[in-house]
Amino acid sequence: MRQYLLSICFDGTDFHGWQYQPNAVTVQELLHSALKLLCGSEVPPPLGCSRTDAGVHAEVFCCTVRTEKEWACPALVRALNGNLPRTVRVLGCEEVALDFHPRYDCTGKRYRYQLWNAAAENPFLLRYSYHERFPLDAQRLNELAQPLLGTHDFSAFCAAGAGTKTSVRTVTRADFARRGDLLLFTVQADGFLYNMVRIMAGTLLQCAKAPHSLPPIEQIIAGRERKNAGVTLPPQGLFLEWVGYQDREYKGV
Repeated sequence: MRQYLLSICFDGTDFHGWQYQPNAVTVQELLHSALKLLCGSEVPPPLGCSRTDAGVHAEVFCCTVRTEKEWACPALVRALNGNLPRTVRVLGCEEVALDFHPRYDCTGKRYRYQLWNAAAENPFLLRYSYHERFPLDAQRLNELAQPLLGTHDFSAFCAAGAGTKTSVRTVTRADFARRGDLLLFTVQADGFLYNMVRIMAGTLLQCAKAPHSLPPIEQIIAGRERKNAGVTLPPQGLFLEWVGYQDREYKGV
């Protein structure tokens, strides 16, 4: 048995996330189907570095596949891309040890949430951003985001049904940058909870638009109650853009 680590990218618009879902199309399902065509029906499902929600995009996503067949990595990349829809692409491949796990060996991930901050929607970004008409100040948002940095229990920024053993995560980056009317919220951490970035973004926007509608971010964190935080922004603005491991990293396209 051999194990290969794949770096892939996908437009999540038409998918119900990475992981297998009943009666729904997922990236894991499509990749597994392509693998079975190439390696036989007994090939196990690929394992991913995280679970992405329906509609969320990945500029890079890491997963492992196992097969008894030996592949030259360039040949496996070409073969998989020939059997996948154009909205999913395999970017790279390398053979790794059988005890490597793409999720549990991951040391960090970075997400970007995109907001189109203008009076009118941008038709070219409807699938890739959240439209916010209210004029936002990136500097003020960065001030509001500062308490998110560090190691905290982020229960207040986790949707129900997560099923994680612990809600403690270490956030090393949380900042906004403006590129014209496009506002980018970037968050890097050693791990993420269910809907964590989307809840963070929704909370910070609400604090900026209506300063007294929510408690201060420090109190929201300390309270560890989801009801104290803001809304969950929709998935189409969210991109996974970086995945890190102890001895390697993968950046988005």
